[in-house]
Amino acid sequence: MAEQGMNRRPSPDPVSVLRGHRASVADICFHPSKTILFSGSTDGELRIWDTVQHRTVSSSWVHSAAHGVICVAASPVLGDNKVISQGRDGSVKCWEFGEGGLSRTPLLTIKTNAYHFCKLSIAKSPSEALETDDLEINKIVDDMQRGEQGDQPTDSTISKGKELSEGPKYVAIAGEQSSVVEIWDVNTAERIVELPHSSGSLSNQTPNQRGLFFFSFRVFFP
Repeated sequence: MAEQGMNRRPSPDPVSVLRGHRASVADICFHPSKTILFSGSTDGELRIWDTVQHRTVSSSWVHSAAHGVICVAASPVLGDNKVISQGRDGSVKCWEFGEGGLSRTPLLTIKTNAYHFCKLSIAKSPSEALETDDLEINKIVDDMQRGEQGDQPTDSTISKGKELSEGPKYVAIAGEQSSVVEIWDVNTAERIVELPHSSGSLSNQTPNQRGLFFFSFRVFFP
């Protein structure tokens, strides 16, 4: 009765609505320094959107339609012109993009043999996470509003993105076993470490017996 008596505010109007996917959208990701949005759908399509002009910049099928995309990720760690896609086929691909759209072939493919719904995580330092997450959200909203007013978007985070793109690049992926997280090097497509390490009585138990299944995780390096 109390809930029925509450005055519920109407949902706010969206800043914009982007249409174009032929299948359900599985994941989206803003570019850390540009007015770009990445979206991946269940039929394997990856779209790049201009959030100021509200239009599709590029569209490519990066994973098979039978498996689709479960995750798209961009980060200052990767650089200004790279995006990662993860498919239900157990593969993670790193793509380069420019004004002409995505590269015809991925720069790198990681075959994990992990067929989970758990999305990957790009490793970042704690300080980077606190700084860039707030900058990312605030800048995107500000630039979209500027676009509505006809102003030019800002580029305040571009220099920071270039600084962070130097150095090692790691992604964390749910492993082939449901209770394991694997850390992969995006530069070399090599698995760096598996967590936890299989040892002792723990390795003799099945994931179901241990009751460990990953739904989500986030990785930080000091």
